[in-house]
Amino acid sequence: MTSPKELLQSWVLTQAKDLGADQAEWVSRGLATIAETGQERDLYMFMGLAPRRLGKADLILTPDDLSEAEKARSGWRPCGWSIDGAARVLALLTCPPNRPVAERFKDLRRTSDVAEMIALYRGLPLYPEPETLDFEVGEGLRSNIRAVFEAIAHDNPYPRDHFDDHRWNHMILKALFVESRLTPILGLRARANPELARILVDYAHERMAAARQVPGDLRIPLEPFRDLPGVAAILTQREPAQ
Repeated sequence: MTSPKELLQSWVLTQAKDLGADQAEWVSRGLATIAETGQERDLYMFMGLAPRRLGKADLILTPDDLSEAEKARSGWRPCGWSIDGAARVLALLTCPPNRPVAERFKDLRRTSDVAEMIALYRGLPLYPEPETLDFEVGEGLRSNIRAVFEAIAHDNPYPRDHFDDHRWNHMILKALFVESRLTPILGLRARANPELARILVDYAHERMAAARQVPGDLRIPLEPFRDLPGVAAILTQREPAQ
């Protein structure tokens, strides 16, 4: 089976070649240097130059590419990634294991701009030792930048696979408060739990008391608990206008 790293390398190099031979050579040379030296300066230089050398266009993926991504890592959905973001994740995956991934991730996050931070968090399901990234993920969830929060919450299997119920419920509630859609959250129904249902009922009642619309996708995590007090009334409400 093709690994996520191999897929990313193939996609990035293919798109880089379309930009020009120099760009493809820059990617290949940079990755080879990172793999050989494992030095932070080489990693930082590659990640910092990626937007200038490759641009910020969307990563071009076919339906077959997305199918291969799912086979390589269940729930991995790289649709919406940019080519420079994909190259940054690829560079991090290329680093030899001469340093704990959590330490390296922490240093990169502290010095990153918004685009780089989004790329780092989108790569969460692909990194080794994912359980060691708990603190860094918490920092991303607390971000005031919605795009950073959504890099973790949307189309990312990491929360589904690694969050306990407390963190999962907090993420769902924050998504509502920052007016982020729930539908792209992987495991939205499978990870539903009674405590979350009670929280969402209270949230819905507050919205209704303020004469505000209840988001339609709130019904997804409520559906398995329609017998709990207040849930049925929310499920039978008319869907909000699109």
